Amino acid sequence: MANSTAIIADAFPKDELGKALGINLMFISVGSVIGTILGGFLVSIGWRSIFYMNLPVGIIGTLWAAFQLREVYSYTEKQKFDWFGTLMFTLGMFSLLMALTIGSFSGWLSIEVITMFVIAVVAMIIFVLIENRTIQPMLDLQLFKARVLAFAFASNLFNGIARGAITFLMIFYFQGIKGDDPMTAGILLTPMALSMFLISPISGILSDKYDSRFLSSLGLMISAVGLFGLMWITADTPTFVLLIWMFIMGLGSGLFFSPNSNSIMGAVPPNKRGIASGVRTMFNNAGNVLSIAISMAIVASSVSPEAMQGLFFGTQVGSQGIVVDSFIGGLRLAFGISFGFSILAAILSYMRGPAPKWKNTHCEKPA
Repeated sequence: MANSTAIIADAFPKDELGKALGINLMFISVGSVIGTILGGFLVSIGWRSIFYMNLPVGIIGTLWAAFQLREVYSYTEKQKFDWFGTLMFTLGMFSLLMALTIGSFSGWLSIEVITMFVIAVVAMIIFVLIENRTIQPMLDLQLFKARVLAFAFASNLFNGIARGAITFLMIFYFQGIKGDDPMTAGILLTPMALSMFLISPISGILSDKYDSRFLSSLGLMISAVGLFGLMWITADTPTFVLLIWMFIMGLGSGLFFSPNSNSIMGAVPPNKRGIASGVRTMFNNAGNVLSIAISMAIVASSVSPEAMQGLFFGTQVGSQGIVVDSFIGGLRLAFGISFGFSILAAILSYMRGPAPKWKNTHCEKPA
């Protein structure tokens, strides 16, 4: 995911970058639609089959990339990989994500969760110290000194927190409250991906001509409208009403991602595109995990462990083991928190400044 954005930025001129990124997101949306429906079908066969499906896809994609992709830019300076920094970063992020995942189910005060949080903090402190002293760091912290990049990354993080758990929560709702089977629940989630499919190339083209800051911020506000609608969900809310709110959310996300990525990739020189794209993806993924952790912590008290496991594996259809009123209250609270983060992301997105001017294509600091 990170490298695809960098490859596109290398392959297209700056005045067509938004359109190219929009088309890329359009295909990701198509994959999301197919994957969601196919996943619902495969669960009926057995949840392990979902992972077996990745084998041929991964093999074909790897071979195609090996034979078709070529470097556009060549770098003459000697490149060194930041092994120690990468090790500390991996340890820190792994510990943090594991702590958030386990804590949302097992409780935040367990010894293993607290230990992993401590390891994460120590590892990330060591990582920052290493990156500030390394000539060719894994994560160039100088990127965060450019206002446009810092705020674009931050809005990406908070957008991930705002929308990361929506798929999980709505799957739980459709299967647990509405009594839909996994495949039907998967189909009911497609409006978000379909609206992203429709708007992504358009938003990309617009970002080549107009201010990415305005487009990104507008997209986040539209997402907030969809989340505001979901805040009023009840056990009896008509399905078509929920589909409309999810469609609006997808429109907002599609309008946000392409211009925001265009703003980031257009603000860095060629030799920093991989790092910039990686940071963008990292913040988005971190936001998704945080979103799931927060949401699961909110709704877990209203769902028995057996029902929770059944919802994850697709074997739970119906509200057995679910305290419906408490579960709906948890959903509404989770959507309310997501709404707040979407508004915050929109504000941060609009606060970004002009693109930095780099001294040269191989420099370490912005001018």
